[in-house]
Amino acid sequence: MSYPRRMAERRDPVTFEQRRFEALALSRDGVPQADIARRLRVSRAAVCQWLSRAKKKGPEALKRRPRPGRPPKLTTNQRRSLVKTLALGADALGYATQLWTAERIRRLVWERFGVRFHVHHVPKLLRQCGWSYQRPTGRAMERDEREVQRWLRQEWPRVKKKPEGKKPR
Repeated sequence: MSYPRRMAERRDPVTFEQRRFEALALSRDGVPQADIARRLRVSRAAVCQWLSRAKKKGPEALKRRPRPGRPPKLTTNQRRSLVKTLALGADALGYATQLWTAERIRRLVWERFGVRFHVHHVPKLLRQCGWSYQRPTGRAMERDEREVQRWLRQEWPRVKKKPEGKKPR
């Protein structure tokens, strides 16, 4: 039986570890594995694996292990600081426009934290911080929105070509 993941605990290693130790404590109290699985909202197979691992190697085997792979270049605090800086806007740091380009962000990370990233890695870094990589709309600063709307309502229908001999449906 599968259970939906609880969003708050989704990827929290501390919560996972607590759940494993809770399963061990319930097992020692004589609770059947199926009931443990139901209470903790995990599969029976997971409970079986946890208990057999604890039986073979002791309760220490249920402790969380470090994540495999290379550690991130920016710490959690550095990422938070980066997000706060990005939220201020590019013009607050002396750039002529409000636009955050990948090159500007890369340079900011290097100047603030001494960490080098490739320009193509910046969108991934932004996603890790909860931001999305966006492009500007490309509109002229001198654009007059009222005049554009007036032209679309009045001039465009007059100028637009219509197929000959066909009536509108």
